[in-house]
Amino acid sequence: MATQRIDVTKTGDVSVVRFRDRKILDEGAIQELGAELFALVELDNRKTILQDFEGVEVLSSAALGKLITFDRKVKTAQGRLKMCGVSPGILEVFQVTKLNKVFDIRADAAEALAAF
Repeated sequence: MATQRIDVTKTGDVSVVRFRDRKILDEGAIQELGAELFALVELDNRKTILQDFEGVEVLSSAALGKLITFDRKVKTAQGRLKMCGVSPGILEVFQVTKLNKVFDIRADAAEALAAF
């Protein structure tokens, strides 16, 4: 199998996803990332997910597309998705693209976990 792009831990009922890559730019890596994220919902039936972006510096537009698709998959499965640890640069991209209105973005993991 290809390199794993995410680490998943459990905190109570919440699956916490941490990204291994600091820069999510490479098309192949983005496809792998998408497959791993989608499998959480489609194969593992996880419905309460926190994406922790701590350490992620850059996302490509293709990576944004995967995040949007993942958000839809979670919502279709009647799940809940929150994000935290988003760097100021990535947050700015979310604001410019209005994705900050789509995604539930919290300052840190403690705040996000409490919001579930």
